[in-house]
Amino acid sequence: MAETKVRQATWLTKEKRPIVIAGPCSVETEEQVLETAKRLKVTGKSDILRGGIWKPRTRPGSFEGVGAKGLPWMIRAKEETGFPTTVEVAKAKHVELCLEFGIDILWIGARTTVNPFAVQEIADALRGVDIPVLIKNPINPDLALWKGAFERLDAVGIKELGAIHRGFSYSGEKYYRNRPQWQIPIKFMQEFPEIPMIVDPSHICGRRDILQDVGQKAMDLDFDGLMIESHIDPDNAWSDAKQQITPEVFGAMVTEMVLREDYEGEIPIQTPLENFREEIKNIDDDIIDLLSNRMKIVNDIGKYKKEKNMTIYQNKTWTKKIQRYLKIGERNGLSDEFIQKLFAAIHDESINQQNSIFKKG
Repeated sequence: MAETKVRQATWLTKEKRPIVIAGPCSVETEEQVLETAKRLKVTGKSDILRGGIWKPRTRPGSFEGVGAKGLPWMIRAKEETGFPTTVEVAKAKHVELCLEFGIDILWIGARTTVNPFAVQEIADALRGVDIPVLIKNPINPDLALWKGAFERLDAVGIKELGAIHRGFSYSGEKYYRNRPQWQIPIKFMQEFPEIPMIVDPSHICGRRDILQDVGQKAMDLDFDGLMIESHIDPDNAWSDAKQQITPEVFGAMVTEMVLREDYEGEIPIQTPLENFREEIKNIDDDIIDLLSNRMKIVNDIGKYKKEKNMTIYQNKTWTKKIQRYLKIGERNGLSDEFIQKLFAAIHDESINQQNSIFKKG
């Protein structure tokens, strides 16, 4: 997407950040949508009203949305509160109906982003249309797939594009509904700083008790906004009840969030940071030198193993080492996850180095 020229979204200027999108996971009844919108308006903390009209569910038989009859309810909520509206679309027919009723912003969900055929169908339906489109990350941590969805929308002339980070599916996850893996959206923002990045704490968390923490982290990391699910009666919501909050709780949560400034270009504030960064750079240089020296020893070990006809990987030795590293890491305030990832990467490179020696000759 290097040639993509995305213009600054009119619904999200620097002065408006952070933008906050709120509303029910699913539009259920006209009364529910109107009351939610009105109570969100009272909080003064929401900028855009979201509502699920069509709900792609994992298994058949679950509530899959009220369908097109809910679109007039969203428009009425807009007329009574002034909120712009946003709705998820998963195919061309959804796009056509949203455009017909005057929905302001569309978003493509994670289950759709993962399917290039579906994204292309949506793109074709939007050819020549001037409307903002937000794209959620695919359910799996595939940055190229996410970027591909933007390329398809850009190719048909959609220039007001935004991204939504909603976390990634992971079978072993016990804390979040979808693991945040913050490094992936950060990598996206580094490559495409002109594209606004919204965080969806509701789908990352899957539970309301940690929404505040995830929302605050998004602000601390300088994301552009939040999408939070809000319902007038969360416990009795027809979908995703555990992750929704009342408009009043939503308002209090956003009010309590601390907004940060990046202060880029302000030399008096940046100078102390540059001093710290210089220290880190010197340490990083030392780390690279140490790793280089380590790999020289690894190569000597590889030569010895080849000479003695020994296997490259020796499980007992590695298991003993990693347990030692974990204990040292714990003493120094480093998480087990970080130590595991760090030394797994070092170990993989060591195996690759020794494997190259084995192949020679």
